[in-house]
Amino acid sequence: MLAAALACGKFGPGDLSRTIAIEITAPDSLEEYDTITPHARLLDGRGDPVAATIAWSLPDSADTVALTLIDTNTGTITVNHTGLTGRLLARSGGFVGNPVSIRTLAAADTLFATSLSTVDTVALPADSVSDSLKVEVADTIESASGGGSLTVGLAGRPVLYSITEPVSPGPVTLVTNDSTHSPVTTDTVTTGASGIAFVKVRLLGPPVPDSVVVQAIARRAGGDTVPGSPVSFVVRFRP
Repeated sequence: MLAAALACGKFGPGDLSRTIAIEITAPDSLEEYDTITPHARLLDGRGDPVAATIAWSLPDSADTVALTLIDTNTGTITVNHTGLTGRLLARSGGFVGNPVSIRTLAAADTLFATSLSTVDTVALPADSVSDSLKVEVADTIESASGGGSLTVGLAGRPVLYSITEPVSPGPVTLVTNDSTHSPVTTDTVTTGASGIAFVKVRLLGPPVPDSVVVQAIARRAGGDTVPGSPVSFVVRFRP
């Protein structure tokens, strides 16, 4: 998601050609090891952009704990410490923008299935809902002593589930509870406290497909695909 800030000055009816505001846009979160370059522009009274030089800064010391400003000319930043919120400020001449807040997140570097099997068989007519198709989004932390790495689940990360087979919408849907019956072929689920997200496949009615293929994809805050994506599940329906 994007964060935006707009700072405006006062002007009269005849001042539409004057610069009156500075507009700033930047992602609202940044993951460890990633960099982002925000965007800022000056606007005149008509809302048109005005050519100008923008200078970037971190307003106070608390912001420098969360973020590292790599270039004051471009505003390019990276994470200094995770789990914090830092503010980024843009100015041009006498115009100073409102600070944009950016959350710093641990790096999501792996996605994997937590189910014992990625294949589930649903016995009809006793049941019409699959087991939970679970994946975990995690940060892998290497041991400083040379031992095994530690995998830490990451909460609040979006996972996109999609039915890829059958291609045409059919009598199956993705659900996150046992009471939903609305047809859904794509759903974004947020990971819980342990870093796990899940959906189930519900059979809505005939004709009964032999199997349903569901893929799970996770993306980092900057848009890159998390390694391990996609994870594929197969749900089979048997009489």
